[in-house]
Amino acid sequence: MIGLFIAIISFNYFAFKKNKRLTANQIVHIWTFTIAFQVLFDLFIEFKYHGYWYFDREIDWAGLLPHLFLVPAANMIFLNWFPHKSKVTKQIIHIILFVVFILIYEIITLLPAPWGYFHYGWWKLWHAAIINPVLLLILLAYYKWVCKLEKKACKLL
Repeated sequence: MIGLFIAIISFNYFAFKKNKRLTANQIVHIWTFTIAFQVLFDLFIEFKYHGYWYFDREIDWAGLLPHLFLVPAANMIFLNWFPHKSKVTKQIIHIILFVVFILIYEIITLLPAPWGYFHYGWWKLWHAAIINPVLLLILLAYYKWVCKLEKKACKLL
């Protein structure tokens, strides 16, 4: 639990204090999308197939903390530093480096309590290495859609 609290505080501090790109509207969209998307994903992988879990195999209140306060902040960090107007190669490198960061953090979360809080069932690190880029691309597509909607809304005013 200690590791989770340290991560929540540091990720959120970094996400909000270093944010130079994301508007309040975009932050609300990213936060809401992340929570909904992660809960939907975890509904199957965590609860139906028992691939991994937070703290206990059962649904518990502590398991809400990473869903509500950790992953949305990490997604804000990813989108804030994503090189949107750079070449595709630079964007790919950014995604790869962020996936490496996520994998290193996931390894840390597997430490015994009180530092770790994440546990594997049949899920392995290579599953995360394969699925995380896909999830980040979905997040990126959603962010670009929100930006288009914002531009349309501004034209209507």
